[in-house]
Amino acid sequence: MTVLVTQDDGVTTIAIDRPDHRNAVDPATARALYAAFLAFEASEDQQVAVFTGTGGAFCAGFDLKAAGAGASDGWIEEVMLPDDWVDPVGDPCPGPMGPSRLMLSKPVIAAIEGPAVAGGMELAAWCDLRVMAEGAYIGVFCRRWGVPLIDGGTVRFPALVGQGRANDLILTGRPVPAEEALAMGFANRTCPQGTALEFAQAIARDLIRFPQACMRADHLSARMTPEALAAGLKREWRSATAFAAEGRAGAARFASGKGRGGDFGDI
Repeated sequence: MTVLVTQDDGVTTIAIDRPDHRNAVDPATARALYAAFLAFEASEDQQVAVFTGTGGAFCAGFDLKAAGAGASDGWIEEVMLPDDWVDPVGDPCPGPMGPSRLMLSKPVIAAIEGPAVAGGMELAAWCDLRVMAEGAYIGVFCRRWGVPLIDGGTVRFPALVGQGRANDLILTGRPVPAEEALAMGFANRTCPQGTALEFAQAIARDLIRFPQACMRADHLSARMTPEALAAGLKREWRSATAFAAEGRAGAARFASGKGRGGDFGDI
């Protein structure tokens, strides 16, 4: 099992459990995450989800070792977006990282320790609130490898931080520490290192105290419409063709040991 799910008084905690890979997502993990969040949405008892990773990392993105070896080819074909897809609510479908194309009716809070980079940053942006611990960081690290943002980053980053800051993140791929992420509006809260999960679960319990139907209705009204989200995700998906030209070679360079840990100098 690479995804752990626990439930406690209406709060579902979903954790990526691949600490040896800094919780990078391979196809099996993506499928498990997608299933876990669909089950959370369908549950009558569970009201708020907390999304995290084990071992001091949120998520280092898609598993480029698997991608470089061709192990993800079948998964990319499986998550191809049909041209007529228009409804992320009534017609859900998985994204490459798992739940990134879902539009849930219930809140999801990200509890971020360590890296939330590349596809991991896109998963964090998919959540409704983000708690980042001191020492955590975000960044479009896939910029180094020619791997495009295909899990909603180009749609959600501008909505969260504004077009100018999103341009900085998307074009440079630079690491952004928790304090700066809070200042730019990506993070909603910061907390001491090692306490992000506890902090996020406390927020979740606070949200459960409110009348749920009213809270969810207001939250839905404040978000992008499902139609606009679907259109943005379909437009973004067209960039997936860049992976065939550049991303496969970049993933192979990563697998060979180049550019690890955010080093942009050796790529």
